[in-house]
Amino acid sequence: MRKKYILFDLDGTLTDSSEGITKSVQYALDKLGITENDEAVLKRYIGPPLDESFAKFHGLSREDALKAVNYYRERYKDTGIYENRLFDGIKELLSNLKKEGYITALATCKPEIYVPTILKYFDIEQYFDIAVGSELEGGARRHKDDVINEVFNQIIKLNKADNAHITNASDTTNVSDTADILNNIKADSIMIGDRKDDILGAKNCGIESIGVRYGFAEENELENAGADYIVENVQDIITTLDEM
Repeated sequence: MRKKYILFDLDGTLTDSSEGITKSVQYALDKLGITENDEAVLKRYIGPPLDESFAKFHGLSREDALKAVNYYRERYKDTGIYENRLFDGIKELLSNLKKEGYITALATCKPEIYVPTILKYFDIEQYFDIAVGSELEGGARRHKDDVINEVFNQIIKLNKADNAHITNASDTTNVSDTADILNNIKADSIMIGDRKDDILGAKNCGIESIGVRYGFAEENELENAGADYIVENVQDIITTLDEM
């Protein structure tokens, strides 16, 4: 069945953000007296919440992990955010999806405060009907399933707005109707990402997923996470979607 709602991860799926993220991680660790030059280790920070990654990959306490996040953002907000590039073919892919009538959403664990700047910088904001990022530390929306669920909420609002001229559905929708609407949206949705967090987040939300190999996944990461489809390059994404 052809999908309607296409959810995209950002880092490692739309953009190669490795330089800005890894250099900002190094900057933060250096501030805490830790030297890390292993690119494989540094790239593990791309995707998951930063505070959790500092604790997991470098054994930092909760207090030091939050300090590291603040140091990271010192560099990232003015420099690292622009050490970034679109993967070849992404702008054409997004344009084609819009022409074919898909509804596209950004579903990233990058803090939402950065999302408008990045989309505008790459001149791709016009291709997204919805853009959702994570909340900062302390917020409820931190992980991929949280982000995906917020995308669903915004799709429901978008559909209600589109149908407002036909009927005032908001006055008559009950709990059962809302559940049916959400289930229909899930059946029509697919998550596209490069890390296990994207795949597992999709599973937790009850939707299918496409894993992309050109991003930052380690060997067999996408397979082990249970991606429904795996593609080698950007061009294969629209082919896979059109063949569903």
